[in-house]
Amino acid sequence: MQTATPSASTTAVGGRYGLLTGLVSVIVSFGIYALELEQNSVVRFATIAVLILGVILAMRDFKLRNGGFMGYGQGLGVGVTVASVVGLLSAIFTYVYTTFMDPEVMTRMMDKARADMEAKGMPDAQIDQAMAFSAKFTTGPIMLLFTFLGSILIGLLISLIAAAFVKNTKPEFE
Repeated sequence: MQTATPSASTTAVGGRYGLLTGLVSVIVSFGIYALELEQNSVVRFATIAVLILGVILAMRDFKLRNGGFMGYGQGLGVGVTVASVVGLLSAIFTYVYTTFMDPEVMTRMMDKARADMEAKGMPDAQIDQAMAFSAKFTTGPIMLLFTFLGSILIGLLISLIAAAFVKNTKPEFE
């Protein structure tokens, strides 16, 4: 019994689309930070929309390169590869931007979080405790790690859904 090997690998397609999607995501993120819109909840989802589009386009390209066939697992592999590359690029960009280009961005975000908690009527002691806890995750390597892992997690969720719609399993007895 002879099995056909795919003409494109999940890592090749996912890596290529991950780089393209990552670059677009970095450009969108730069615009969001430069315009100080990081507090706007609608605008923050722009990078997620870019990731969704990148994952779907990568899956469609993989399917096209493999004779119109893509299994669910292959789609999941393509999507997670895209998300991993995007996460790596986003983590590096976020670290460089918030450390060297605009260190005040984290201060603005923490001030906004404090104002939101005060508006909800939380006690000062609880606000101070939450702010101290949050401050640990907005510096250096921890921020890099959480940005990277967050992107992979979101990409996995997107891929789980998108692969179900884009897949076209090759018939077994052909």
